[in-house]
Amino acid sequence: MATILQNLPAEAEITRVEYEGPRIALYTKKPKFLYQNNYVISDIVNLVKKRVVVRTDKSIRRTEEEAREIISNAVSAEAGLQQMFFDDALGEAIVEIRKPQLLGPDKDSSTADLVEKTGWRIKVRKASPIASNTLQTIYHTFKTGADDRERFLREAGDRIFRGKLSSDPEITIHTLGAFNEVGRSAVLVTTPESKILMDCGIHPGQKYSWDAYPRLDWADLDFDDLDAAIVSHAHMDHHAFLPALYKYGYDGPIYATEPTLPLMTLLQQDFVKIASIGGGNMLYDMKDVREAIKHTITLPYGLVTDVSPDVKLVLNNAGHILGSSILHLHIGDGAHNIIYTGDFKYAPTMLLDPATANFPRAETLIMESTYGAKEDIMPNRDEVEMNLVNTVNKTLSEGGKVLIPSPAVGRSQEIMLVLNQYMKNRSLVECPIFLEGMISEATAIHMSYPEYLERELRSQILDTDENPFRSEYFTNIEHASNREEALREGPAIIMATSGMLEGGPVMEYLENVAPSEKNKILFVSYQISGTLGRRVLDGARQINLPQDGGKIKIADMKCAVEKIEGFSGHSDYNQLIRFVARLRPKLKHVIINHGERRKVENVTNAVSRMFRLPASGPDVMEAIRLR
Repeated sequence: MATILQNLPAEAEITRVEYEGPRIALYTKKPKFLYQNNYVISDIVNLVKKRVVVRTDKSIRRTEEEAREIISNAVSAEAGLQQMFFDDALGEAIVEIRKPQLLGPDKDSSTADLVEKTGWRIKVRKASPIASNTLQTIYHTFKTGADDRERFLREAGDRIFRGKLSSDPEITIHTLGAFNEVGRSAVLVTTPESKILMDCGIHPGQKYSWDAYPRLDWADLDFDDLDAAIVSHAHMDHHAFLPALYKYGYDGPIYATEPTLPLMTLLQQDFVKIASIGGGNMLYDMKDVREAIKHTITLPYGLVTDVSPDVKLVLNNAGHILGSSILHLHIGDGAHNIIYTGDFKYAPTMLLDPATANFPRAETLIMESTYGAKEDIMPNRDEVEMNLVNTVNKTLSEGGKVLIPSPAVGRSQEIMLVLNQYMKNRSLVECPIFLEGMISEATAIHMSYPEYLERELRSQILDTDENPFRSEYFTNIEHASNREEALREGPAIIMATSGMLEGGPVMEYLENVAPSEKNKILFVSYQISGTLGRRVLDGARQINLPQDGGKIKIADMKCAVEKIEGFSGHSDYNQLIRFVARLRPKLKHVIINHGERRKVENVTNAVSRMFRLPASGPDVMEAIRLR
């Protein structure tokens, strides 16, 4: 702190310097001076080798009402100011604009002028044409918990920048979930200085808690000693246990990309809602979800961030779902680098660019193997899309309905893009496409973060009015009472959550679609063992459907059931091997996880044989010493 203050000019009028989680915040009464002389901040960053952010002193911040009026007058009607949110903890005004490109080439200087006039740091974002209730929940939580967030960020900074007590390079990986299985991903990395948790999910479809939740009990983890939890992406098997950490005393940070926060909040809220309807013991409630929101620190791709005294984190594009990340942990002063893929797709899709494979250092790789069998070779993309078009056309031409059980996040948006494109070019029979469940809300979040989407799609959403997510073919079913429209006689495509038939609005559609031979259930995503989706895919001809009052209805499965391979957000066998081959410099150790046992074994053997690398496929509850 003293070093920073000594190297700042008096004209900057710095009033205080504080830790703000992984950043050092400089509070100033002259923000415009620092914006116009940005070399000052660059020099400070080079000097202390830490992230530095400029904040405005509270004494110069206008009231929200005054700031709103100033910003509203500055943004043209054509640019389309949609809403503003004022983050008291950070002194930031998030300004959502429908056409931010209309702010012009001098956008940065215009923003600096607004900072000077309002006293708030301005953050301009592309406004989604669909309002997101989840983002509003996050904004409200930030607003009501501003004091708590300020305290938490200062305390997190104290932990991150505390002095090192040891130079011992010993590193141990503890396998807490998703090893020789798919579900409940959780990996604990420990050093003499730090404890870092990578992912913390649940295993859907498991009956007993020791099979459903990460084995934190085995690791004997005291939450007071946990420095950070890092979320690779917003699927339930990677993040759904996190609110339980706060229920039982964790008070540290969660690190994730910006879109991962609303996506995981959306799914956690739904998890609580379903659990409350079902009765019985709830894993956590909405209070715990809000604590997770308040403690989340969002990061962009590619930014080096301190998360403990001896660990730096970089999030890299994983190509799996919106905001998904490959985690790069840099431990010690070059002592060891861990690459944790989470779920990743090493190939382009309509929705996302392919996963990153460029890392400056990489000694240990922890890689998923969901599609790790030798036969798990996906057809090329054109063939995949035509397979979908042909099977859907066959059912529609016979007057049937196609039910596509869809995970709300990722696969739904990918399938929407494909259906829209082929219906527009007349390759797909025109019919209504009904969307229900959380698909509409998840799509609104996608449109709020276009910078994380595939390059052409990103440009389309940012620079034009042609938004494929707003296609005329899509109809959102907003209430259960409106399902009659989707279920009445005639061909239709219905996309509904959940993707594994484990509850949600898809269950009512399943009950109506299943009894008719002219209908079809079309799976486009992975079906975890133990779920109803997996049983239906494996050929079950009778299924149990929960009814109101706890009753069960037995339904005959007379409709066709099919799965289209190739739309998965996971890498197939060839892509997994190609990813390992492309990593430079050469690895020292590979650990395979997130796959059924035979797939883990296959990838482990292939990596060992082809690259002459030590490779292993440990079980849950093993400790692996890296150094």
